[in-house]
Amino acid sequence: MANSGLQLLGFALALLGWIATLVATIMPQWQMSSYAGDNIITAQAIYKGLWMNCVWQSTGQIACKVYDSVLTLDTAMQATRALMVVSLVLGVLAMAIAIMGMKCTRCGGDDKTRKARIAMGGGIVFLVSGLCCLVACSWIGNQTVQNFYNSLVPINSKYEFGAANFIGWAGSCLLLLGGGLLSCSCPSKEGYSGRSYPQGKPISKPGSSSREYV
Repeated sequence: MANSGLQLLGFALALLGWIATLVATIMPQWQMSSYAGDNIITAQAIYKGLWMNCVWQSTGQIACKVYDSVLTLDTAMQATRALMVVSLVLGVLAMAIAIMGMKCTRCGGDDKTRKARIAMGGGIVFLVSGLCCLVACSWIGNQTVQNFYNSLVPINSKYEFGAANFIGWAGSCLLLLGGGLLSCSCPSKEGYSGRSYPQGKPISKPGSSSREYV
């Protein structure tokens, strides 16, 4: 029962991490305009996302524009975009594998050892998905920090961390934690301790009358 509860907890955490990864991928607030300088106009805020950039006015109006071409994006944005999509696809695959291997489901047969191995495989795929999300968020975060402290970059072109970046980091941590718990679903030793062996025949001692002495 403890192993089944561990699987449910790991799957729930991984599912929450995948949802957070999906939300972060869709959100346009990966980078937001910085207010480090004195001449920055605070009447509007510029947000850069993986799929579009948005301008938020102080009046509450938001205008977004989808990128015309992927080639117009910088290397960090392109890599983050690709890694987040890979992370989402791997997350869907990991959920399908983990559901088949969990003890609370009837998929994958009745062999407990086989189901435990399937669940462990789903956990490993969740770990890879979390690593992809972590690398993506760290990559664009590193570029944001470098450009912010680069004196050659104009002040009005500097950006800070957006909300999507933090949500992506949180999602990657949940994916890694949930995948780690599912990976602990090692085959139990019940199959060895509860295995029934055929009972051996008792060795009958020969009676004294069966032997003939000369």
